[in-house]
Amino acid sequence: MTNAVEPHEQDDAAEMLALITTQQRKVDQLMLRPIPWMLGIWGAAWLIGFLVLWSAYPDGNPAFTIPMAVAAPIFAVLIVGAIVASAIIGARLNRGVKGESNFAGAVYGISWSLCGMAFAALGVGLISNGMSQELASIFFPSAFSLMCGTLYLAGAALWRQVSMLVLGIIMLVVGAIAPFFGAPTNNLVMAVFGGGALLLSALVFAVRLRQGR
Repeated sequence: MTNAVEPHEQDDAAEMLALITTQQRKVDQLMLRPIPWMLGIWGAAWLIGFLVLWSAYPDGNPAFTIPMAVAAPIFAVLIVGAIVASAIIGARLNRGVKGESNFAGAVYGISWSLCGMAFAALGVGLISNGMSQELASIFFPSAFSLMCGTLYLAGAALWRQVSMLVLGIIMLVVGAIAPFFGAPTNNLVMAVFGGGALLLSALVFAVRLRQGR
């Protein structure tokens, strides 16, 4: 009699496991859905912002020069806008999801704005203690690149996403090597490789989510 029940119990266990797997996949999809938007927003901010900064130097963009008094506010608005957008997206990450995923997603989203403000405050503090304008122009781009790389590594561990792992490594490498090019070329490196990697990742992420992978 026991042997007659075992196949039925095994089928029930298999169905339950399949149901749990399906539900977990749906939760993961829901949590990851805003990520392409976050990547795209930061990618656009980086590509445009750092190109504008690069164009503010006489020995930067050979095509045209933008006054620093104009370039700096444009860059600041783009970065602050990306930080605010990240905070809004982070607040939405927990909608419709309960439990641990709720907390993890919300913390990850809010971490972008918190870390961004912390790194900005660090730079301002260094400037107030004598850091030159030239060093500041090297510090800020690399600091934000290292911040993004670290957060993407955290996201990769949180959602087990290889694409986020690769992007995190790229951002860490870009942030580490950009200072060796000096100012203003480091801004061009950030725009092309940092902003480009973010935009490409946003596209790849969106396609993968659409395919339901």
